[in-house]
Amino acid sequence: MGSSGHAWIAIALFFLLSANSSQSQLTTNYYDYSCPQALPVIRSVIQDAVAKERRMAGSLVRLHFHDCFVQGCDGSVLLKDTPWFIGEQTVLQNNRSIRGFEVIDAIKSAVEAVCPGVVSCADILALAARDSSEYVNGPKWMVKLGRRDSTTASKDLASANLPIASEDLSVLISKFARQGLNPKEMVALSGAHTIGQAHCATFKDRIYNETNIDPGFAIHRRLSCPRNNGDSNLAPLDPASPNTFDNKYFKNLVKKRGLMHSDQVLFNGGKTDYIVASYSNDWSLFFKDFADAMVKMGDISPLMGSAGQIRKVCSVVN
Repeated sequence: MGSSGHAWIAIALFFLLSANSSQSQLTTNYYDYSCPQALPVIRSVIQDAVAKERRMAGSLVRLHFHDCFVQGCDGSVLLKDTPWFIGEQTVLQNNRSIRGFEVIDAIKSAVEAVCPGVVSCADILALAARDSSEYVNGPKWMVKLGRRDSTTASKDLASANLPIASEDLSVLISKFARQGLNPKEMVALSGAHTIGQAHCATFKDRIYNETNIDPGFAIHRRLSCPRNNGDSNLAPLDPASPNTFDNKYFKNLVKKRGLMHSDQVLFNGGKTDYIVASYSNDWSLFFKDFADAMVKMGDISPLMGSAGQIRKVCSVVN
């Protein structure tokens, strides 16, 4: 074969590798040509949902987090149980607590109406988290897109990977490290607890049995969380400003007013105390680090290229 033939092969191989590379990277402009209406449509549905219920902002941020920590950011958290696999929604960390599925369904229906089969449920979760944060005066960030949806879910992985409200700092650090997130990123992401609410069952042991808690705060929380019942009663994770994304969550921790055990261990004489203290004193630093950590979390093991699928309905495989 002549030199010109080798040159054409080299050029063809270059373009083939370039095409494969372009399909295997998340980009912020992924839908600019395939579905330019996607981001405005998603933002509109989010704004309507959070305007009706401010708590929904925290729920949607949490939904993205709970998705990415199991199999990567692939929309697996949205899948209902099937005869072939048990999904993630009934594990201890999710059962009767993760919510917002109806908002994701509404977004998916709206996007499918303008761009059928183009926008993944995994990307919808990532955008919903960002738009929810922004709507309640929280950080903004550029969302990288191009994820595809899984065709299965894992109850066992969800049980092993998702944090539990009663866990100590070392366990939490280990769980985040498994996802490639360091302690500073863990603390920053925990700051999402500045919005949203928690069930009494998740903090009952803390308000009745722990000593590293402000006495007045514990007494107040017991009013709506009796020792022997009321497990499903709700309390704000940040009573100072429950509907606004700010740094008061960290100010609460410094005052020993963390609602759950897994909150207060972030500021309890351990290696993350200085991070909590810095965020409590500087909201702009928290906002920056939170945004950076959300982008990094969104990069956890996405399905791309020909892997997975684009679900037509987010709760079931095509």
